Amino acid sequence: MIVIGIDPHKSTHSATAVNPATNADLGSLRINSSFEDYDRLLTWSAQWPQRRWAVENARGLGHHLAQWLICHGEDVVDVPSTATARVRQLSCGNRRKNDRIDAAAAACVAALQGDSRPVRTEDHTDLLRLLDERRKNLIVHHQRLINQLHALLRELLPGGVDIGLDAGKARLVL
Repeated sequence: MIVIGIDPHKSTHSATAVNPATNADLGSLRINSSFEDYDRLLTWSAQWPQRRWAVENARGLGHHLAQWLICHGEDVVDVPSTATARVRQLSCGNRRKNDRIDAAAAACVAALQGDSRPVRTEDHTDLLRLLDERRKNLIVHHQRLINQLHALLRELLPGGVDIGLDAGKARLVL
């Protein structure tokens, strides 16, 4: 089985295929973070029918790609970035870093070190958790804006305004 390591970034991802038996780099591809390029990545990987994807930080920058790969029936594992840094340092003898090396390090960690976790498909509880987190963030942001408006009105009006301020009351006061 070939292991394809992914070094994710916000707008691009680098993939490197590694043969775990020989630790040989079989090829690399850099794609943009888009559905079209995800398809191009899957087409490129078809040359290795037996494959596993090792996504560095699959809960962070690699989250979207990892979930997309799982939805397309691929075998995906999450590799911690600390493990890839350790492999990169041991294999190169220094802290040399580029995207291709990072992707190969992720593949090596998954193939040889066993320091990876399977990535599972998200279910409704994960989506509800995201929605709840977003709701909490909106509440905090709303309260921060109200506090800023109160501070501004204290500077403009003697004594400021009463508690319970909203946009409509602020408009009338101004």
